[in-house]
Amino acid sequence: MEAVHFENVKYSYTENGKRFAVNGVTLSIEEGEFVAVLGRNGSGKSTLAKLINALLTPVSGKVEVFGMDTSDNKKTFEIRKNAGMVFQNPDNQMVASIVEDDVAFGPENIGVPREEIGERIGFALKAVGMEEYRTSTPTRLSGGQKQRIAIAGVLAIKPKIMILDESTAMLDPKGRREVMDVVKRLNKEENMTVILITHFMDEALEADRAIVMNQGEIVMQGTPEEIFRRSDELEIYNLALPRAAAIAKKLSAGGMPVATAFDAETVAEEICESLRRI
Repeated sequence: MEAVHFENVKYSYTENGKRFAVNGVTLSIEEGEFVAVLGRNGSGKSTLAKLINALLTPVSGKVEVFGMDTSDNKKTFEIRKNAGMVFQNPDNQMVASIVEDDVAFGPENIGVPREEIGERIGFALKAVGMEEYRTSTPTRLSGGQKQRIAIAGVLAIKPKIMILDESTAMLDPKGRREVMDVVKRLNKEENMTVILITHFMDEALEADRAIVMNQGEIVMQGTPEEIFRRSDELEIYNLALPRAAAIAKKLSAGGMPVATAFDAETVAEEICESLRRI
């Protein structure tokens, strides 16, 4: 079943419509799929995300979320229940001084019965591994912990789609790993559709499919491995390889016979094997 469908979608932030932030995009995302959206600043990634959540509506074309047209105002409430969004700065999503109250905010606003809200808080905090912080103060948490609470706040609504718009950009490597572990688990265990907008190529490796945007258009798509094998093309769009793959490429260019690989463990094995041949 299609979770998201774009049909020749255009969106412009300018009144004259001469420059499109999203320009003629046609795209389908299946339920349960994990899709990474890549591109430099201004490529249209975040606009694409906001079109899914009905924060923006197309100037032409159509966006559907589980068959619901995002341009239909009568469907906006239901669309946002199905498509939850986590933004870059977790502090901007904190609305309460206690963690459990913050997580309860979403369910309360969609009219979930009070007796059920407690269950949803427990479910959401357990899903992100933050049960012990239920009565903590969000401001005293680390960046990674805050972002996990932000994810819990979205989970408490029980959406079918999780959109992460640069949600790890402000985190250190440990915080990014914590968030990605939660996201992968939700995708695999809960069959949640994940749409990850990111600058970090290593995160994109976790996805089923990667999409590259440039000037509002989709210019590349395929499995992450397929995309990263086209490294010369990626350079045109100012995108780098994952760190391990970049190291392998430089070693190979320097004369060490290291095969193209994308994860650190495989690259390390290739280096060791190459050294044994010397």
